[in-house]
Amino acid sequence: MVIHRASIAGACVIAYGILVAGGLHRAEARDLIASKESMYNNIYVYKDGDEISMTFGFNRTIYTESIYNTLDDRDLPVVYTRYMTASLMYPKKLESILEIGFGGGRTSWYLHRFLPNVPVTSVELDQAVVDLAHQYFGIRDEPNYRTINSDGRIFLTNTKDKYDIILIDAYRGPFVPFHLLTKEFYQIVKDHLADGGVVAQNVEPSTMLFDSAVKTMNAVFPEIDFYLAQGNVVTVGYDGPELSDASLDAMAAKRQAEFKFRYDLHSMLTSRKRLTESPNAISASAKLLTDDFSPVESLRAIQQHNRKWSDQK
Repeated sequence: MVIHRASIAGACVIAYGILVAGGLHRAEARDLIASKESMYNNIYVYKDGDEISMTFGFNRTIYTESIYNTLDDRDLPVVYTRYMTASLMYPKKLESILEIGFGGGRTSWYLHRFLPNVPVTSVELDQAVVDLAHQYFGIRDEPNYRTINSDGRIFLTNTKDKYDIILIDAYRGPFVPFHLLTKEFYQIVKDHLADGGVVAQNVEPSTMLFDSAVKTMNAVFPEIDFYLAQGNVVTVGYDGPELSDASLDAMAAKRQAEFKFRYDLHSMLTSRKRLTESPNAISASAKLLTDDFSPVESLRAIQQHNRKWSDQK
């Protein structure tokens, strides 16, 4: 779920530009076509030409969660979601995928469309989000594609299943829920990865929360890669040994040829940055997040302007 901000004036039709994953998305004269106040979110669905967007209200701020191109259900208009699929070149096999944080369902549906024989499971805390995605975002029940209404960590704790890829893209307003950022959580994730599996998480990079999230993930996963995605950073973690560009390139070429993904894996590989090659990527003073210490809100509030990668756009 992407989390960029713009002012909101109630639930009426509004006109402004919103920054979505680092790219300017004009939202002039959008039509509000649905709204829902759930236990967890104030949800608004807008239509703007051929695009449908889902936003969450958070105090006086809105956060765009998903954008759906109604003319092309294999399109991923939000750039960082494309880079979440870079994880496809990492695992030894592609037999099971889990997503934590459904949003409008576009990332999981993209994976399902190109990998129809691979079971894709998406876990979403808010059933109202799932219902609206089915109604407005082209999502439907199909073999090998399912959504589960649950907290992601509780789901993982209770299942014995293992996955080749686990995608984490859960937000509530401006924050990743604290219990999805701790060392203990990442250990649960690791325990549910198949041999050679990989975890990918979207983390907004402009605050100290990014530093702590990466440090904490790295405490469980010795290998960390970054994919810069126009305002967001997709962080990929896996067990060693470190995968070389050559080995990833070979797998990217193999899977791209087999599945013909809309967003070319080889092209995304050129954006790879390794934590070991990025000594200034995180602060040495970053705090390790644990179940006993996870001040997500305060870390999110500490701005670190002009400190991240200079080529981030």
